[in-house]
Amino acid sequence: MPGKGAAEPKADLATRADNVQRTTNISRPTLTVYPASTKNAPAMIISPGGGYSYVVPGKEGSDVAAWLNSVGFTAMVLRYRVPNNRDGALQDIQRAISLARANAAKWNIDKKRLGVMGFSAGGNLSAKASAPLATRTYTAIDAVDKQSARPDFAILVYPAYLENNGKVATDLNLTARIPPTFIVGTEGDKIFVSGGRVYHAALDQMKVQNKLIVYPGGGHGYGLRAEGEAAAWPQAALDWLQEIGVVKQN
Repeated sequence: MPGKGAAEPKADLATRADNVQRTTNISRPTLTVYPASTKNAPAMIISPGGGYSYVVPGKEGSDVAAWLNSVGFTAMVLRYRVPNNRDGALQDIQRAISLARANAAKWNIDKKRLGVMGFSAGGNLSAKASAPLATRTYTAIDAVDKQSARPDFAILVYPAYLENNGKVATDLNLTARIPPTFIVGTEGDKIFVSGGRVYHAALDQMKVQNKLIVYPGGGHGYGLRAEGEAAAWPQAALDWLQEIGVVKQN
């Protein structure tokens, strides 16, 4: 593993009223694989949120993986390095993408239908993997790193940190070969919804295939548990994946 780890041992934070697991001090990144039941399936690397301070591996990880399995995807949950290790986290997702391609046959993955899905900070991480400042942000380690670290599509769910003062954040490279991107937000997400809009407008200007849906209600951090109109986002994402040819239409 290039770069640094955490100063303290890995730990689960005290449970809050929402009973959601939050894990911090991750020094050894892991990729948990949920293979599809069919060969050569589309695949998704899931990056949970947590403000780069911790990750939420259940609500924004394994829960999402189970749903993706149910609709024919191989799903992989990435526990990237935290806290406050954005460079390490980007290395981790780039390595995960290459690792998935290197193990495509074993994990029932179609190498050409491998995407990233991220929530909040994980959405930011997925965007940076899609629009990287460098093709690979670490020196290649082994044969795995001969595989491409570019995702074929990206789904950003209430993504964080995409803009700064009304402009696209400087750690996103709009001149990169950005893949088709789907962005979900809600008007109730007062801090981060503007970033989705700014990034969407920039992708439009660069003629990158993308779609933005902002639901009128809702807030932030709901995963698959959204209420009201925002509860439609998973089906909307699947419909979009059909539109771009990732999911085969029946």
